[in-house]
Amino acid sequence: MKPIIDTNSRIIVIGAGIVGNSVVYHLARLGWTNITQVDKGPLPDPGGSTGHASNFIFPVDHSREMTLRIAESMRQYKELGVFTESGGIEVARSEERMQELTRRLASSKAWGVHSELIDPERIKELVPYVNEKILLGGFYTPSGGVVDSVKAGTLMREYALGKNALTVMESTEVLDITVDAGKVTAVVTDKGPIDADYVVIACGLWSPRIARMAGASIPLVPAVHQLAAVGPVPVLEKTGNEIGYPIVRDMDSMMYERQHFGDMELGSYAHRAILHDPDEIPSVAEAAPATPTKAPFTEEDFKPQMEDAREIIPEILVKENPERRYAFNGLLSYTPDGRSILGETPEVQNLWSAAAVWIREAPAVGRVIGEWLTYGAAELDPHKSDIARFYDHQRCDHHVRARVDENFIKSYGIVHPQEQNESNRRVRLSPFYARQEALGANFFEMGGWERPQWYEANKDLLEEFGDKISSRESEWDSRWWSPIINAEHLAMRERAAMIDLSAFNLFDIEGPGVLNYIQKMAVNQMNVKVGRAVYTPILTHNGGFKADLTITRIAENRFRVVSASADGGLDKFWFKKHLPTDGSVQFTDLSSARTCIGLWGPKAAQMLAPLTDENLDVAAFPWGTAKTIRIGTVEVWALRISYVGENGWELHTPIESGLYVWDSLWEQGRKVGAVAAGSGVYGTTGRLEKGYRFYGAELESEYNPVEAGLARPKVKQADFIGKEAYLKARSEEPAAILCTLTVDDHTSASGVKRYNLGNEPILTPDGNTIVDRRGRVSVAYSTGAGPSVGKHLILSYLPPEYAKEGTKLKLEYMNEHYPVTVAVAGSRPLFDPENTRMRENGVSA
Repeated sequence: MKPIIDTNSRIIVIGAGIVGNSVVYHLARLGWTNITQVDKGPLPDPGGSTGHASNFIFPVDHSREMTLRIAESMRQYKELGVFTESGGIEVARSEERMQELTRRLASSKAWGVHSELIDPERIKELVPYVNEKILLGGFYTPSGGVVDSVKAGTLMREYALGKNALTVMESTEVLDITVDAGKVTAVVTDKGPIDADYVVIACGLWSPRIARMAGASIPLVPAVHQLAAVGPVPVLEKTGNEIGYPIVRDMDSMMYERQHFGDMELGSYAHRAILHDPDEIPSVAEAAPATPTKAPFTEEDFKPQMEDAREIIPEILVKENPERRYAFNGLLSYTPDGRSILGETPEVQNLWSAAAVWIREAPAVGRVIGEWLTYGAAELDPHKSDIARFYDHQRCDHHVRARVDENFIKSYGIVHPQEQNESNRRVRLSPFYARQEALGANFFEMGGWERPQWYEANKDLLEEFGDKISSRESEWDSRWWSPIINAEHLAMRERAAMIDLSAFNLFDIEGPGVLNYIQKMAVNQMNVKVGRAVYTPILTHNGGFKADLTITRIAENRFRVVSASADGGLDKFWFKKHLPTDGSVQFTDLSSARTCIGLWGPKAAQMLAPLTDENLDVAAFPWGTAKTIRIGTVEVWALRISYVGENGWELHTPIESGLYVWDSLWEQGRKVGAVAAGSGVYGTTGRLEKGYRFYGAELESEYNPVEAGLARPKVKQADFIGKEAYLKARSEEPAAILCTLTVDDHTSASGVKRYNLGNEPILTPDGNTIVDRRGRVSVAYSTGAGPSVGKHLILSYLPPEYAKEGTKLKLEYMNEHYPVTVAVAGSRPLFDPENTRMRENGVSA
């Protein structure tokens, strides 16, 4: 890729821990020549979390994004010669934990990491001082290990110095960051100001304080992780090295036990959430002889965990009873959703964040930030870590502390894929909220919005649809799920459904330069008639997905973007970032001013027709068009489009009029048997039957529109972001094709039918992992019921040799294999493949 930034630009990296050192290393590798690194502490260990974190790496996470970053970091650590491979074992004391470890095994296969489930006897062989009698089994990853992160950072920094690309300013305090016209211009230090074109904040716990100097926010809070070390331990001293046995994570007690030369380190995440204020962390001088991120040890928090540790390694802690060497409350960065905070801040141009990054992923983050800055995109997808994901209320201290306080205990917890937070809820409510509560809505949160997932009032539909509704016997499979979702789906297919879409984000973009601008942003042709809606991918500079959106031309020089709640912040930032600097295009966020109801089904038009004078006939109001109509006295922007594969509309209206529209439709719906349906229909069952893709699941920056089945027959003449890469992808045979698979038999070895929840590996008939020529493993990205087709559905990318309809493969779920079949190769819908239902009139039906 060609750089989009002059690599001679002046860039300042604030922080000289492992993250800051990784950033300067990769900037230098990418050709940047004018880098300044600033840290208030002395080198090589300036006093941040890098110097005290128990620097082991377990390579498997349920998140693909995180696991790939860990793998890349391990590669770099090995390249630098600072990684010791010891292996790691996560052990289980309970049946619930053993089930979780089977999930981890599936994740390891899905992301291409060799791991295995082992019995207590094998654990004892690998770690002879463990009490195997209290264990049920373990998850063993031979490639795990420890890293010398301070040495790694030193080598990285020395590389950049050797390239004459870096100036280092240690023991230098940052006092301010100056901003002019919304763009960063300099960093003011106690040794004077430094002019800057770009600034990267990579100073861990202090990141929020530094960001505030520029008028930006990095929503994290320092939280305590307790660590104590005992020694000397003879069995450990005999190994003669830093670590001679696998690291043990005692998951049920939320602890770890690892060798550190002749000592045993005991780490705990089982205590209460002990949160700190970044502004109250002491200076290097004030903390001496300790470092600022080593707070005083709170003995009362550790006592219960010490008993757990005595139970699992009694030969060391009871029999030998070594003395305590040291103990402290180590401060680490925690965020409200547990993810890193990466990318350019939405508030200040050219001010970047590389925060809430732990040792296990730091080198990869350095690479991501370097590539992202240089090329406008990174090879490793940073989507779920992008700082722009946060809405305003999620950036405030109240939200951050509430969520970290709630989620800290889940650090080693068993977290369900659909698990909902309980803190700081009811922040964003639609105008229909009271009606939905009365219908027994089960609310899920998305972007702060309370969104009904299903309605208990529809429970009677289970009897109506009888055998067409599948149940889930397993508590895990049925957690955060209800068969009512499938019943609401079938009621929509037979009659009609109203779905609350208030969480949509609505952006109006207008001005004399808007057509050229919108053409640049979107892959598909946007020079269409007024009133025409276009579904289009939005690409990164490397040709991967940045978003997929519906954009409607609502006037000659005005377009309207509809963005999903999960990614509204990301989409808003992307569109605003690329606005012309000459003022020829204006961006307006209408999200909090408008609400939306999705109305779909064979009888949707019958419901709407009595409420409006608009001609709803398909000839007068074609599919894929928008009009301003009236429902009673209320003006409504009606977009005839569907994400569930039925005739109907998105009905957008001013938020103060939303309840009137809901009640008017509800009254008409009683006459035709319509139901209120939740997001379980909209986001899962309806879209999967139609094979509709979802950004953040199967659509990500590591796949392109050709592979996703979203490439149009022709490419427009106008230039757009990612066009060169897109044309290249079109000229080649795709490395993978997105397919719809059906599960043929759900019966487990126990006789209980199991239903996978997503991110499990797809295997060959003989049980081997499927990997495409670009090294990507085939997994179940989206999955769920298809009630109208009578099958459980999966969307998965498969190499061309497997992407053939009728191909028999396997799905691994909870360490068992289930037969699956490729039902569709490409984007053709499994349900209503000709899309006739969406184009029906329905008015006189």
